[in-house]
Amino acid sequence: MLRNQIDKIRLLFRKDRESYFCFYRILGFFPRDIKVYQQALLHKSISLRSEKGRPVNNERLEFLGDAILDAIVGDIVYCHFEGRREGFLTNTRSKIVQRETLNKLAVEIGLDKLVKYSTRSSSHNSYMYGNAFEAFIGAIYLDQGYDRCKQFMEKKIFQNYIDLDKMSRKEVNFKSKLIEWSQKNKMEVSFELIEQFIDEEHNPMFHTEVRIERLSAGTGTGYSKKESQQNAAQIALKKLKEDDAFKEEILTAKERNHTVENTTSPTTESEDTSELPTHE
Repeated sequence: MLRNQIDKIRLLFRKDRESYFCFYRILGFFPRDIKVYQQALLHKSISLRSEKGRPVNNERLEFLGDAILDAIVGDIVYCHFEGRREGFLTNTRSKIVQRETLNKLAVEIGLDKLVKYSTRSSSHNSYMYGNAFEAFIGAIYLDQGYDRCKQFMEKKIFQNYIDLDKMSRKEVNFKSKLIEWSQKNKMEVSFELIEQFIDEEHNPMFHTEVRIERLSAGTGTGYSKKESQQNAAQIALKKLKEDDAFKEEILTAKERNHTVENTTSPTTESEDTSELPTHE
């Protein structure tokens, strides 16, 4: 509290004081290095470069913030749900750190009004604000450290915008989302049960693999086939978002598979129609 008061007095004499107060209203404290917060709000479509020619955007901060956010939310969820199983804790954390939730949080705290992006970019229709939220967490970590990040999440985010008990009961159908994506992009998706086994507490467990155009896109484990499929689909969706090499691989596989199918499928003239039903 005293530190904030001292910073506030100092800022009264700065020309850029409005920027500091803008971040203060979101953070609850004054930034030490305001530049890292400003960079957290720069979408790559701006195409800025440093004096050394390196891209200046929020992608590296997003990577860092993603890891910090996972740790903080995992800590909070672990302490809140005492005695709950790993699968439940993992699913609850996933619901909080998924892009839809982060997008909504970014809008609720006003980050969306500060993000800078090119109007030519279509990214404002996707998860740009959620990505900026992650980058913002990365900025807090670099500027103030882990404890301040956790305090921000607990005091500013969870107390005001997230009901943990309600969130834990929320259904997120990752399998449905993956199938919807596959239909939109005309991709073949399949779920295959790899194995069924018994865990240390003698509970049945299921291990499922999801394949896109016959290529492995992820595996998931759960206490039911449905849960294992959901976990596998979640991993596949994350891979599709983050792994450009994998996206290229499945596009190549799609072209190859469809070419083979068209080559090997019989023509209409050669089909044997003797077994087809006829109308009297």
